[in-house]
Amino acid sequence: MTPDTLSAFFGWLTVLHIGLFTLSAILLMALQDWVARLHGRMFGLAPADVSLTVYRWLGTYKIVIFATALGPWLALKLV
Repeated sequence: MTPDTLSAFFGWLTVLHIGLFTLSAILLMALQDWVARLHGRMFGLAPADVSLTVYRWLGTYKIVIFATALGPWLALKLV
């Protein structure tokens, strides 16, 4: 694979991940009560615990995006 092909791959991967992250964040904010009730019933969690878990998940996903998609794309662009 050429550096240009890898750069294009990681670029589109970054766009895909950021789009999915944004969609998830918007839906979770808009449907917060429904998500808390649903997951509370499914896993026996209090609504506050569901909110904390969702917040941690979004934060972890953001770090994963930076480490596995955006970081390699930036490295390839700098080379």
